[in-house]
Amino acid sequence: MKSNLAPLGPKADKDTVRRSNLSLVLRAVREEGAGGATRAGVAARVGLTRAAVSSLVEQLLGIGFLTESGKTFSGQAGRPGTTLEVARSGPAGLGVEINIDYVSVCVVDLAGTDRVRRTEHLDNRGAPPAQVLARAAGIAARTLESAREQRLRPVAAALALPGLVSGGTVRQAPNLGWNRVPAEELFAAAFAAARPGHGALAVRSENEANLAALAELWFGGLDPIRSFLHLTGEIGVGGALVVDGELLRGAHGFAGEIGHVVVEAGGPRCRCGSRGCLEQYAGQAALLRAAGIDESDGAVAELERRARSGDERAVAALARAGRMLGRVLSGAVNLLDPDAVVLGGIYRNLMPWLSPAVDEELTGRVVSGLWSPGNGRLRASSAAGDAARGAAALVMTEVLADPVAYAGHATGRPARTAGPDR
Repeated sequence: MKSNLAPLGPKADKDTVRRSNLSLVLRAVREEGAGGATRAGVAARVGLTRAAVSSLVEQLLGIGFLTESGKTFSGQAGRPGTTLEVARSGPAGLGVEINIDYVSVCVVDLAGTDRVRRTEHLDNRGAPPAQVLARAAGIAARTLESAREQRLRPVAAALALPGLVSGGTVRQAPNLGWNRVPAEELFAAAFAAARPGHGALAVRSENEANLAALAELWFGGLDPIRSFLHLTGEIGVGGALVVDGELLRGAHGFAGEIGHVVVEAGGPRCRCGSRGCLEQYAGQAALLRAAGIDESDGAVAELERRARSGDERAVAALARAGRMLGRVLSGAVNLLDPDAVVLGGIYRNLMPWLSPAVDEELTGRVVSGLWSPGNGRLRASSAAGDAARGAAALVMTEVLADPVAYAGHATGRPARTAGPDR
């Protein structure tokens, strides 16, 4: 998770300055990676004096957010410095992706490492929302048993949900059949019931395509690309736009519903109530139906196997889906001008058969002339770019922004006393 490191101006009060500087130092150590940070190096990176950084490091060591080990030699005169790393235990983010046919739970540590993962395949279509959220809470509670064994303590949970999400409520999720569901409230209650004696846990929620895009930005190796359009193919088709490293949410937080862009006005009826949406041609159910494969566990893997073996019906289904994707994406590229288009979810493994048709449509329809087949602007997502990890990492951005607020979640050793910044 990249950040712009810069101290606050002189008008801020001392507590605000100190908390901000603790965040600066913690993020600087994190971005250096394992074994790469020293007090002197951090001071040079964030623009504070060595004495101030040393004081801040001592406080972060004391509350269990940093560890130090070994010696590093700079080749210059003077004593060798100790290397600093973010702690591998203590605060953690809990990410819970609730999708149409599965629930995936991820626990991420301060370094952004995916430490614990559990995925269960469930058919959530038509089930009462409270039941779906209770199932997810149960899976999350079991996942935290493994996290505790690694001395990780969740500070909050983030839900990744397939639909229009705002203010803790799923306004609409057509493929789940949800309307105005208070997802955060229901999940929090079920999660507390699944973990008696552990107290409440703060819960927030976000659209799953947005969180998949953030995971791709933070962990997917897209550098130097900071503006891209991300599509997540599942039973539904979700989209998200990242501009200059920031998620574009729209006026009401609902930007990115590319799966419900109409491709053919007289096409099949969609669950959203419209006709001919992209989802009806390039969603998982539509792809399997066109390929003559029954929906079941492993059906997408079977589609890939048939395509790899040259099955004509499977290859034709993927080519048609690619053309429809390319038509919609060309309009989005003309409108938004991203540096790249990233295809995730089930599309990642199906790229060999989707991308020729997608690239052809983009090449023929993008008016800038900047698109051509094989120019690297159409990409498959990385394995790290999934919504559960993005949700967990979103929680950790808050910890990195204000470590003092989450000091109680670190290891239980006594805090050290640190002097004022200089």
